[in-house]
Amino acid sequence: MLRRSLWLCFCLCSCPGRGLRIHEYLYFQVLSPGDIRYIFTATPAKDFGGVFNTRYDQIHLVPADPPEACGELNNGVFIQDQIALVERGGCSFLSKTRVIQEHGGRAVIIADNAYDNDSFYIEMIQDSTRRTADIPALFLLGRDGYMIRRSLEQHGLPWAVISIPVNVTSIPTYEMMQPPWTFW
Repeated sequence: MLRRSLWLCFCLCSCPGRGLRIHEYLYFQVLSPGDIRYIFTATPAKDFGGVFNTRYDQIHLVPADPPEACGELNNGVFIQDQIALVERGGCSFLSKTRVIQEHGGRAVIIADNAYDNDSFYIEMIQDSTRRTADIPALFLLGRDGYMIRRSLEQHGLPWAVISIPVNVTSIPTYEMMQPPWTFW
């Protein structure tokens, strides 16, 4: 699995015009708060959304309020020019992505609403509305999303600071900080 992930990341780094395709992984690192300073794995939407053409060394990961992001957001002003953390459920993946896009978000990370999911990636697909979205949409395991939100709540923080995407091929294996609750 790690060998495949490294190969995919190598292809993405050596062919930046290609962007990400389904079944590939994208990595991001939480920089703050420090108790979740790990590298997380996400998967891109299958048939909607944009690709990461820019690396963000420090950008806010803002949990949407309400978490499902199926309509107007109470904290939409904080989403503008940042990345939103959204919870699965209530409406389609595409609807959530469009809500974040309409609030000026640069991307959306949709965490599974099954908080104990630490290994099963959901394939995010287009709904039947023929709508589109231009920003990247990524799927995150439920346990990872839960742990990020829990840390923010414990520290009383409105957002995490992340780097995305992270090229894991440049990090020695012994230095790679992965969440202790997830096997790669």
